[in-house]
Formats: sequence, C-alpha cells, structure tokens
Amino acid sequence: MEIGSMLMQLAGGLGLFLFGMKLMGDGLEMAAGSKLRGMIERLTKNKYMGALVGLVVTAVIQSSSATTVMVVGFVNAGLMNLAQAVGVIMGANIGTTVTGVMIAINLTAIAPIAVLIGVVMISFIKRNSVKHIGQIIAGFGILFMGMKMMSTAMEPLSESEAFTSLITSFSNPLLGVLVGLVFTAIIQSSSASVGVLQALGAAGAISLPSAIYVIYGQNIGTCVTALISSVGTSKTARRTAVVHLMFNVFGAILFIVISMLFPFAELVQRIAPGSVMAQISIVHVIFNIVCTAIMLPLSNLLVKVACKVIPGSDPVKSSNSLAYLDARILSTPPVAVAQLFKEVDRMGQLAKETLGMAMDALITQDNIKVDQIYENENTINFLNRGIAEYLVKINGLDLEDYDRQALGSMYHVISDMERIGDHSENLCELAQTLKKSKQKFSPWAVEQATEMRNRVEAMLEEALQMFASRETQPQMAADINRREEIIDDATQELKDLHIERLNQRKCSVVAGTVFMDMLTNLERIADHCTNIAYSMTNQKNHELQSTILVEPVAVR
Repeated sequence: MEIGSMLMQLAGGLGLFLFGMKLMGDGLEMAAGSKLRGMIERLTKNKYMGALVGLVVTAVIQSSSATTVMVVGFVNAGLMNLAQAVGVIMGANIGTTVTGVMIAINLTAIAPIAVLIGVVMISFIKRNSVKHIGQIIAGFGILFMGMKMMSTAMEPLSESEAFTSLITSFSNPLLGVLVGLVFTAIIQSSSASVGVLQALGAAGAISLPSAIYVIYGQNIGTCVTALISSVGTSKTARRTAVVHLMFNVFGAILFIVISMLFPFAELVQRIAPGSVMAQISIVHVIFNIVCTAIMLPLSNLLVKVACKVIPGSDPVKSSNSLAYLDARILSTPPVAVAQLFKEVDRMGQLAKETLGMAMDALITQDNIKVDQIYENENTINFLNRGIAEYLVKINGLDLEDYDRQALGSMYHVISDMERIGDHSENLCELAQTLKKSKQKFSPWAVEQATEMRNRVEAMLEEALQMFASRETQPQMAADINRREEIIDDATQELKDLHIERLNQRKCSVVAGTVFMDMLTNLERIADHCTNIAYSMTNQKNHELQSTILVEPVAVR
C-alpha cells in the first residue's frame, strides 16, 4: 500500500472512530439526560461519591476531557469547590477507560449490522427515546468500523523495518511518554489516542513493551484540554486544572518506575495473551484505578499543593454576575439546562425580594433601602441580558424536545421577571415621592395596600414555585389566573373608592395619586405572575399568551 493511500485510510478511520464515539456519547447523554442532571445536582461533598459521579458521567458522554472542562466551569461559577472537583476528576479518569475496554472486546464483525439497525431507528422511528438508542447503536458500529479501517491501514507498517525500529524506540520511557502526550494533546481525546494505539496493536505494528510508556503519556496529554479551558477563569478553577495535571503526572511517574523495576508489561501479557488491544486496555484501566485508589484519600494534599502553585484568593463576585452559568458547561446540554433554571430562579427570587423592600418602604415609610432596590434592579437587568445570551447559545445545541420547549418559555419568563423589577423600582420612587411630600397613607390605605401586597406576593411565590418545579401544572396556573382576575376587580374597586375619598377630602392629592399608582403597579405585577405560570404549561391558546409583554407603568 502506498504511503499516501495508507495515510488517507488512516485519517478516514480516525474520523469514523471520533464520529462514532461522538454519536454514541450524544445518544447516551440524551437518553440519560434527566438522570445525568439529577446525579450532578445531588453531588455531595463526599469525594468518593464525587469520583463515582465522574466515572458515570464520563462513561456516558465518552470524554474525560469534556467532564473535566465541565468541572472547571462548575468551579469557575462557584457551584463546586476544589475538594469536590478532585473526586469528580479522578472518577472521570477511570470513566475514560470504558471506550478502550469496548474496543478490546473487538466486536468489529457485527459493526455494519449495528450501523444499519441504528440508522433505521434514527430515520424511521419518531419516538425520541428510540432515536437516542439508535444513535448509541449506530455510533457503536461506526466506532468499530473506524477501528477496523485504522488497523487495516497500519498492517503494512508491521513489515516496515524503519517503522518497527521507530516503534521499538518507544520503549524508551522519555520518548514513549512524549509521543503519547503530544499525540493526545493534538487530537484532544485520550480515548481516541488509546484507540489508535490499539489499532496499531491489532495490526501487529506495536507490542505492549513499546506501547506501555505511550499510554502513560496519553494520560498526561488529556490534561491539556482542561488547562486550555481554565485560561481566564478564577484561581480556584485554574487550580482544578492543575490538580488534574498533577494527578496524571504523578501516576505516570509512579508507573514508569513500576515498569522499569518490575515486569509489569510481562504480567499484563500473561493476563491477555495474544491480544495487544486487550493488553493496552488493561494497562489503561490499571493505571487509572490504582492512581485513583492512591490519590483520592490524599486529595486534600493535592488541593494544598495546587494552592501553592496558584496562590492567592479569588475576589468576591459582583452581584452583576452569572452565579450558575458558564460557557464550559454547554458541552453537556442537560446540565446546562439545569443550570439555566437555577439562574432564572435566582432572578425570580431577586425580583421577589425587591418587591418586598419597595412595598415596605411605601407602606411604612421607614428605612427606605433606595440604593439596595436600585442595585437589585440593575442586577435583574443584567441577569435578563446574560440569560438571554446564554439561551441563544444553548438553543443551538442538540436538546430534548421537552427542554427546548421549556427554554422557549424561558425567554418570556425572564422578560416578566425583569418587568416585575421595573414595577418594584416604580414603587420605590412612589415611596420617595410620598416621603419628600411629608405625606403618609391613612390607616385605611395602609390596610388596603397591605392586603393587595400580600395577594400579589403570594401569587409571585406560587408562580416561582411552579417555574422551579419544571412541571406542567395547568390547574395551578388556572388558580393563579383566577386570583389575578380578583386582583383586577379589587384594583378597580379600590380606585373608585379612593377617588370618592379624594373628592371628600379624606386624603391628600399626593397620597391619593401615589396610592392609585401603587395599585396599578401591583396589578401589572399580578399580570406578570400569571404570565410566568402559563409559560410553564402547554396551553398555547390561553388568552394571556398574547399579552406576555406588558409595559410597566412609568412613574417619573
């Protein structure tokens, strides 16, 4: 076979291998979406549980690099501390060996049938859950076809004296580690890098003694992706990438020493005689399990060393920052969707807090927290823009229909929350107007304002609970809508009564005007609460869906 033809076939095989791995990982990720999301959300401070989570997540998404980048994103967003991250990263290193184990089983013979079955399931069956299984099966088959293509392309190399001499030189620890490190850093996937090495083994072009040091280098090379992704992040996030590097460098040094002092390669050859593919997989598995078993109990020491390498502390996050979102999390869409819900819920809670402060100021005239209210409103506006930008990014990803529909509603929800913030700012300005005029509400007005406030805040609380639950609850939405109609009627009735009181000179013009503007703002907030509730249902024909964007009352 000519060199050009061989390289073309090798490149094509590698492309199929990477595509198959991606297709299988995406199918697994979509099939396990909510469970994957729940597993990460329930992550505890227990580092051993974290290692288990890292193992499972990486086995699902088929990439330890993607898991590590996601962890860097979590740490950068402040959702995970460094101690938690260490366990997940170590588990991810074990999870990445799953691909190599599958390759070692060598199911190449059934690969074409697997591709056919998978494509039929994807193309002709409408049910999403079946399509995802089809993706897994098709990806599995394509992966093995890529492996076969690579090993076939490299078979002539086993007869080349020059290539054999080059491969033999890999038994030099330094050269072998360097080759594995550089190749893995270039293709950004240790699973694919190990797969290429297994293809060489299947072609008879490399033996385990020559491959063993390359494997150690591959485990270091996989750290490059996380190191690159940590650039520009917080110090704690950068320490996470450093811990990942230290873990694999320590493991490589340990196993280089073991391989030089003891007949480790010969032992593995006895375990799986005649199959270099299986031998490479066994070394990869042993390397990561042993390193994790040694380093996980010593993870606190790793954290301390990382803090020495990158000293100092992170500055306190500004309120005008995204607490749960990070671009790196987008690599795992189900997790990114869960984080979006948390960020929007945070925005809703901030809007609720701002409304409470504004109404306290208006009713009691004591301790008007003007600066805090305006700061909250600025933060709400920032979150509105930041979440909207993140929604644009995530909508370009492969999502479940359920998630895509929820994200479509989220545009409306954040708009309603932003409007509630605007109305709260209006209420604060009304409180200032009342204070400057040295006026107060009458006892009757205070009683009515308090009752209206309680009704609206209860509606907002239920709407936010409904949003946070992510469950379609038409009955609860209808109940919120019914109460909103009661508030509409009560608002009009109170306005009519107040006009009578103004005519009877029972209250001042300033206090009366402020009272009626307060009612208008509260009534509009109730409208937005109803919009939020109905945004989380599938009732597209509801009359309020056409009035989602309600303009705030300007009180200037």
